[in-house]
Amino acid sequence: MENNSAYAVQMKDITIRFGSYCALNKVRLDVKKGSVHAILGENGAGKTTLMNILYGLYQKDSGEISLYGKTEEIRNPSMAIAKGIGMVHQHFMLVENFTVTQNIILGMETVKGAGILDMRSARQEVEDIVKRYGLQVDPDALISDISVGMQQRVEILKALYRGAEILILDEPTAVLTPQEIDELIGIMKKLISDGKTIIIITHKLKEIKKSADYCTIIRRGEYVDTVAVKDVSQEELASMMVGRKVRLEVEKGPAKRGEVIFEVSDLDAMDERGVKVLKRLSIRVRGGEIFGIAGVDGNGQKELVEVITNLRKAESGTVKIHGREIQNTTTRNTMDSGISTIHEDRQKRGIIPDFTVADNVVLDTFRSGRFSSKGILNKKAIGEAAENLLKEYDVRPNGCKDLLIRGLSGGNQQKVIIGREIANDPDLLIAVQPTRGLDVGAIEYVHKTLIRERDKGKAILLISLELDEVLALADTIGVIYDGAVNAVLDRKEANEENIGLLMAGGTLHE
Repeated sequence: MENNSAYAVQMKDITIRFGSYCALNKVRLDVKKGSVHAILGENGAGKTTLMNILYGLYQKDSGEISLYGKTEEIRNPSMAIAKGIGMVHQHFMLVENFTVTQNIILGMETVKGAGILDMRSARQEVEDIVKRYGLQVDPDALISDISVGMQQRVEILKALYRGAEILILDEPTAVLTPQEIDELIGIMKKLISDGKTIIIITHKLKEIKKSADYCTIIRRGEYVDTVAVKDVSQEELASMMVGRKVRLEVEKGPAKRGEVIFEVSDLDAMDERGVKVLKRLSIRVRGGEIFGIAGVDGNGQKELVEVITNLRKAESGTVKIHGREIQNTTTRNTMDSGISTIHEDRQKRGIIPDFTVADNVVLDTFRSGRFSSKGILNKKAIGEAAENLLKEYDVRPNGCKDLLIRGLSGGNQQKVIIGREIANDPDLLIAVQPTRGLDVGAIEYVHKTLIRERDKGKAILLISLELDEVLALADTIGVIYDGAVNAVLDRKEANEENIGLLMAGGTLHE
């Protein structure tokens, strides 16, 4: 296609290699001005790499970029910003002990005479953008005190403050609650009506159908097709993405529940501000069942996992596995007691970014006789274990065990974590947002894996903000609200309506 001013972005024959690995091979992208354009692909397909080239973080080996019909060279993010491109990364880049306003103006500060910061003018400008697009963020709040969804809005505000006309959103719904997703889609529509152009990188087919006008599919670093979203089904998008038919429904037989393996009773805990966030919370998980916790983010899910894994002190109550209390001990005791955890925040709790993939595979088990002797690591055994796991979970790129894990896509990092925790053969597997950032093919595999572990008699505690995921996987559902489980339902009794009512603090008697 020739350069055309009706297109905000055109990328032609984009190729980039990292060493001998070809991440993108002659990929094209044509984004119409004033549209929402989705980029869909498996984990490691090259979606974020393509957008990092557009944003100037990576330099293409060959190909051409045009903005509004004019060929451009974008050598760094500063040039991209100057040309009206903004990018909200999957992992936010905010200073937690700064306010919203301070984060937004960082690097683009408004100054008065003698170089003094003009915070009043900056704050007013931020407020004006907030009101214009309905972003509803307190300009004076500390980043550490606001939800993940609010932090995402701050990143969007940062881009708009810098004059973005083309906004790239990398996995924008990966960390949001269902309500926040709907709010984000509303914000995107307001931005489009104001003449902005939005490119979203996502795996979530439902959100593509809700929000996008067009979708470009990339598979293993190569262009597959661009389609009008209204003309294709979710199943067709999934098949184009992975190159095969994907089952979007979870297949599972009835649970064969055993005895109680894990029990939390009357648990109380405080947050960092000394406010009680868990309030006499109680749950019981049996072997051979998936106990799902449904709830709006911020109702105590994070603190519950931290107390169970001994990252936070319990004020009162008990946490027992096989009848033995483990609360207020150590994280090592948690693991030694037969508990493995897929944490919500893979960057902070799941991996060590500057370790290799192989080293991250054995983070929990490197002390065992299999991987070390007299304090000396058995690198050969570690490498073999890593290769087996990477093959089983289809972690890409192939042969990545000696790469730093920070170089993998977020979805491939998640596959490493899931494989590692299941390989530990735990009695209780805590899975917090286990499919966050995964493509539909990988989600299908993870769901099958959790069902397989359940059928082996394992106890599984699933904590997910994706209500569809809880309803699809759980045998028993506990609904958490304001720090307590206010109802426990058998899956046969649960549906979106009654779970939604309980998540909002209602009762089934209303």
